[in-house]
Amino acid sequence: MKALIQRVSSARVEVAGEVVGDIGLGLLVLLGLDKGDDHAAAQRMLDKLLAYRVFADEQGKMNSSVTDVSGGVLLISQFTLSADTRKGLRPSFSSAMPPAEAQLLYDAMLQALVERHTEVASGQFGADMQVSMTNDGPVTFMLEV
Repeated sequence: MKALIQRVSSARVEVAGEVVGDIGLGLLVLLGLDKGDDHAAAQRMLDKLLAYRVFADEQGKMNSSVTDVSGGVLLISQFTLSADTRKGLRPSFSSAMPPAEAQLLYDAMLQALVERHTEVASGQFGADMQVSMTNDGPVTFMLEV
């Protein structure tokens, strides 16, 4: 499981021209699910996402989490993060979780996130989404569990 997280001052996602999710200050999370990922991995990722210190404290150091700053979390499924790009000029998606399984795990993770965090928005699994954001910093990290 991989999550590309970006500290944002704002982010939103549109499907067919309609905004389906948006946040102000917070984290844009692009989530890639691989074969073998399970609910335990999703829980570990969620724990890490909510506690990862990427926001400035009073001294300007990255010591605060999205929970500490009461920021939003915009969760977007992105199977392309599971691509194997080591060989050739075309990505291989053989390690990506099959769509039906991935949707179940994504939905479970989204539900757990909603239960644990106050401001949560999401994209639409499997849809053609237009994601826009203002990366604050820029600050971007790849988390893996």
